[in-house]
Amino acid sequence: MGLFSFFSSKEQKEELDKGLEKTRQSVFSKLSKAVIGKSKVDDEVLDELEEVLVTSDVGVETTLKIIDRIEARVARDKYLGVDELNRILKEEIVALLQENNSGDGADFELPADKKPYVIMVVGVNGVGKTTTIGKLAYNFKRAGKKVVLGASDTFRAAAVEQLKIWSERVGVPVVSQGMGADPASVAYDTVKSALAQDADVAIIDTAGRLHNKVNLMNELSKIKRVMQKLIPDAPHEILLVLDASTGQNAIEQARQFIAATEVNAIALTKLDGTAKGGVVIGISDMFKIPVKYIGVGEKMEDLQVFNRKEFVETLFS
Repeated sequence: MGLFSFFSSKEQKEELDKGLEKTRQSVFSKLSKAVIGKSKVDDEVLDELEEVLVTSDVGVETTLKIIDRIEARVARDKYLGVDELNRILKEEIVALLQENNSGDGADFELPADKKPYVIMVVGVNGVGKTTTIGKLAYNFKRAGKKVVLGASDTFRAAAVEQLKIWSERVGVPVVSQGMGADPASVAYDTVKSALAQDADVAIIDTAGRLHNKVNLMNELSKIKRVMQKLIPDAPHEILLVLDASTGQNAIEQARQFIAATEVNAIALTKLDGTAKGGVVIGISDMFKIPVKYIGVGEKMEDLQVFNRKEFVETLFS
């Protein structure tokens, strides 16, 4: 049983359907207008489709890539009608996500040789970073894993307090030194505590400031260095949390953080509150970093492991 497999696939699919409803309605209505009165996929339909994808925040570069793929399919399979356009669109987007290792649908297990498995969470303030940490901790704990949290976002008292509230809700310990403490020192103590408690997972929050990329880079590098005194290959995962509702702004945030540290996983939050769900596709394609989690609601169970086939099927149905 995978770590996030508490609910039946039917229940998860229902949550995904609800979470993507705004984007799906927007995309579907635009697609319907694009093909109305058309019998075959011609240049006009492709132009309309391009506009649908761009306005759904898929991004210009990724949209052009998708359109090129569909054009190649249309040229090869001469008699494609508009009724088949939706199927081809879904197939090509799934293929694109697969190439970027996003959402293979396989629920993961923690590597047996990495204990504790150290996750450093990065992202700007307000994207749902601390909430995502809380939901991750909840899911790991529910799977029977021992979790320790670290409050290394010491530049905002609210961030430390929010993480403490989540630790109490979930029932896991949190290591903190309060506002103004050295973030690297908190991270070191968190990993040390996780080792002492024989914990399975250590999840460390970090400050979400982007005003100075050099300072951010130096701070994150220092946090990594001190953790590596205890566990040489820590952190095992650098998880970037992005707010899907900000659309193209999320792409710019991703660019900044990827330049500052070695992000190797992405979580996209607040998909339930936006019609900009297409940004998941654009971010995966642009940065070639796997989208690992998506947030489709406010409940603790509403952080899902990203499944590209289910996501695309839901989005374009």
